Amino acid sequence: MNTQTSPSPQFYLTAPAPCPYLAGEMERKVFTHLVGPRATEMNDLLTQGGFRRSQNIAYRPACESCRACVSVRVLVNDFEMSRSFKRIEATNRDVVSTVFPAQPSTEQFSLFRHYLDHRHQNGGMSDMSALDYAIMVEDSHVQTRVIEYRLRTPGDGISAQPRGELIAVALSDLMSDGLSMVYSFYNPEMEKRSLGTMMVLDHIRRAKALGLPHVYLGYWVQGSKKMGYKTRFQPQEHLMSHGWARFTVDAEET
Repeated sequence: MNTQTSPSPQFYLTAPAPCPYLAGEMERKVFTHLVGPRATEMNDLLTQGGFRRSQNIAYRPACESCRACVSVRVLVNDFEMSRSFKRIEATNRDVVSTVFPAQPSTEQFSLFRHYLDHRHQNGGMSDMSALDYAIMVEDSHVQTRVIEYRLRTPGDGISAQPRGELIAVALSDLMSDGLSMVYSFYNPEMEKRSLGTMMVLDHIRRAKALGLPHVYLGYWVQGSKKMGYKTRFQPQEHLMSHGWARFTVDAEET
């Protein structure tokens, strides 16, 4: 397949495959390569247009009979901390988050495997090796960072590199208008901490500190339980046929 850089990106279409979110549906994706000196610029434009990044590939759904996948971004400046969010933050007040370059570690991979083995045993990533994980983290031509979340241990103080137990990791892209959460994982045995929600809240806080208006959460799929949490972060916008529009979750869906 041709991966050389060119003035305009070249787009390709995948063959139909079973949808991982909705039973009985078939998915197709349109994708292009994010390489070369314009990769960061293209990643910004494509993400704003509903694409997601995986390694050096930008993709978006192109299903023939379904439009259930909807791009979601949180409006950082208007974000409202609910009582449940405040409880989650209080529960995790002993967690320290630190930003690192996009470099994998054995410790990260161990947590990654633990997460997959408990939460996604039959998913498309279930057989990923240490090398596959390293490629997922490192194979990026855009501004990507790893954020590690560790339990604070005695003596950490305000250390720039706390060494408590690693309980969650987020792979994130820094964009011109926000942060894009590419992939995140956590210790599945710490369910009471709501670590997935904690990481989104941390990204919202980081984006606001950087003066960035959005946090991109990827796709929300109506009818998919595993995607339902994304609509909790209000206010937010969904990418519709006419562009980004505010979305308010129905009372019965909260």
